Amino acid sequence: MPALKERPKPFVLPEFCKGCGRCISACPKHCISMGTEINPQTGLTPVILDLEHCNGCGLCIDACPEPYGLQQTPADADYELQDPAKLFGDRMTDAPEPVDIPNEIIPLQKMEPLVLKGNYAAAVGALLAGCRHFFGYPITPSTEGAELMAKLLPHLDGMFLQAVSEVAAVNMMYGCGGAGMRCLTFTSSPGFSLMLEGISYMIGSEVPAVFMNVMRGGPGLGNIAPEQADIKLCCRGLGHGNTHAIVLTPSTPQEMLDLTMLAFDLAFKYRNPVVIASDGYLGQMTGKVSLPESMVKPGIPAWGVWGDKDHRRNLISSIYLAETDLEAWNVHLNEKYEAMKVEQRADLYMCDDAEVVLVACTTPSRMAKGAVGALRAKGIKAGLFRPITVWPFPIEKFKTVLPNAKRIVVVEASNGQLEDELKLALANARICDYPEIENVRHFGGVLPQLEEIVTKVVAGQEVTV
Repeated sequence: MPALKERPKPFVLPEFCKGCGRCISACPKHCISMGTEINPQTGLTPVILDLEHCNGCGLCIDACPEPYGLQQTPADADYELQDPAKLFGDRMTDAPEPVDIPNEIIPLQKMEPLVLKGNYAAAVGALLAGCRHFFGYPITPSTEGAELMAKLLPHLDGMFLQAVSEVAAVNMMYGCGGAGMRCLTFTSSPGFSLMLEGISYMIGSEVPAVFMNVMRGGPGLGNIAPEQADIKLCCRGLGHGNTHAIVLTPSTPQEMLDLTMLAFDLAFKYRNPVVIASDGYLGQMTGKVSLPESMVKPGIPAWGVWGDKDHRRNLISSIYLAETDLEAWNVHLNEKYEAMKVEQRADLYMCDDAEVVLVACTTPSRMAKGAVGALRAKGIKAGLFRPITVWPFPIEKFKTVLPNAKRIVVVEASNGQLEDELKLALANARICDYPEIENVRHFGGVLPQLEEIVTKVVAGQEVTV
């Protein structure tokens, strides 16, 4: 009678073991125990096998929920462990390679301008850009935009969902954007802070969305008046890690609409969130708004995890646990950030011969623009440089005002956050020859006024003379 051949015994592939413990309870010989060391590739703790008393019954393998976590190998085989992804090849699917379903541009009938509050104008811009999904949590002074979306989206086969918090809202946006759909939130400074972790995940996994931050006074709870003290957060602090996003700064209700539409185009062009940094006055301000000549019916990008057979191959993830893999991914993101720098935008008002260049954005730029007129009336050659993107800062256009500039005055409702972006852009462009930068600043919801800008410039002119 031939001798019985020993049954094959199990082995563990640590990178596929979740450490769930089902195999431990299934083993009648108590050969399996919970591990004590975390696997650096998964962040989980795989089980440990002690096969001295193992009889090769296979119950542990039957209990394992992972296809390759526990496997059997013949006892007499000269076996080398291999990565199952390489061992078994690509995931078996008959799904075709996904392709883009392009956007459709639908002409609009010409109509008379509307008179809209800034927050309403941004909501209309989002709808015209093809946004049919809103996730958010109400916070003054941004709530009117959310309210209008709540009224209109159900009539447009869209969805409005008030989440239980800003943390929940941003993760809902992650899922919606990951499906390749256009989504928006309205929030304000404290709420935007709560969204930062989710924004970092979205940037890391290349998920597009638009964040309307109607900035208010701070720090802490602060108040509901306008401020610009989130510029640093938007440009340099979008969550943990190596993160950047294009930051747009409108100054009129018309730009609230136009730049919201642009934001969706840029978000999907670069597969990245886009931030619109408005402020409390601009959100509440009423102005004349003209609608564009067309609107967007969005398609589905090839990369979207849409949930149908055609998109089964797709995956949205920012998980790169091996250091070399994560470094390579950051190199890819850095290349994308560099490509984004072509999106620099600015509005120059009477800067052709300006010897005094005022730099301002959002609501303070309106006071600065009025100050330019008042200064010109006094014979002072003033101009306004208004960055429409504060990241990337429009340094290429700023270079054009430097040859005539004898003074640069930054007007802002924060403690130098816009000025810091200007200085950093100058340093990165290796520009050293420029006038000393002066400023007019207010905080806590107080805005710079036209008269004090004029007084600052006139007083400086007298000192210079």
